[in-house]
Amino acid sequence: MFRVERAGPDRLHVEFSGRIDADGMDRALDALLEAGEGMERGRMRMTIPDYELPSLGAIGVELRRLPSLLRFLRRFKRIAVLSPERWLRKAGEFEGRLVPGLEVRAFSPEQAAEAEAWLAQRTDS
Repeated sequence: MFRVERAGPDRLHVEFSGRIDADGMDRALDALLEAGEGMERGRMRMTIPDYELPSLGAIGVELRRLPSLLRFLRRFKRIAVLSPERWLRKAGEFEGRLVPGLEVRAFSPEQAAEAEAWLAQRTDS
């Protein structure tokens, strides 16, 4: 399951769970890129309640579309990753270090209010 919602002019809410195949990845990335069009200094809440490794085809789709994904990520200032899986939270924070100017912070589901407060904070840069 993949769901993306534009929750404001600079805010996206993304939720995904389960296993995704190549067609699902293509549709998910289309929805994500479309929802983020025109955003600057955006903020994203990414909720991952139940994660399964994507299919090899899905990974191929993601790699093929990597340049557009990197352009998409440059539109964001902060991403909060909410997941019950500690390793997934750590992976999200690590990936955030790869994109200059992007802050990624991970939270457990019990810390949802803290995640929202962090996303709501304004920064000067």
